[in-house]
Amino acid sequence: MKSSKVFLLLNGEVPTKLPNLSKYDLICATDGAYQYLQKNKITPDFISGDFDSLGNTPDDVEVIETPNQDYTDFDKILQILFDKGFYEIDVYGASGKEQDHFLGNLHTAIQWKSKLKLTFFDNYSRYFLADKNIKIKDCKNKMISLLPFPEAKQIVTRGLKYPLNNEALVFGKRIGIRNEAIENQVTITFESGALFIFINH
Repeated sequence: MKSSKVFLLLNGEVPTKLPNLSKYDLICATDGAYQYLQKNKITPDFISGDFDSLGNTPDDVEVIETPNQDYTDFDKILQILFDKGFYEIDVYGASGKEQDHFLGNLHTAIQWKSKLKLTFFDNYSRYFLADKNIKIKDCKNKMISLLPFPEAKQIVTRGLKYPLNNEALVFGKRIGIRNEAIENQVTITFESGALFIFINH
């Protein structure tokens, strides 16, 4: 059975080009990102947030208010999607603008890793929290970065210009940015920790 897929827009840097939205089963946004959808004549299935950055709430869209300030709007909308039974989510607008929000979004992704499949897209790359054994296809000549959050151990890579062989990456000591795929398929495995993979367009 094919899993349902979600397009989620956050209030970071807006996409210069939207994906084909017809491939998604549900479209949603946080309140701060809604104006971008409205400007592009896109009606989401729902928007959520505390609505501190949105003037009047729309009449033609389901509005889910989430006033709890103990959680970010990103975390709260992920909880809504999880409760609705959606587990595969493409996230746009998670980076850019305030960088503390971007780092907070990476933190949230780690918290939801066991429950949701999150793939992030911005105007420069796609990125995601890696499983411990992953194959990336169609990536020859693309720039690939490995960012531990905060560490990942016993990393083995195949298909990268600068391979890792049972090595550790630790934020603040050593990270693996701006490597290059020299094969069409790159394989990355690691034993423990959290590892984000960034693939430049």
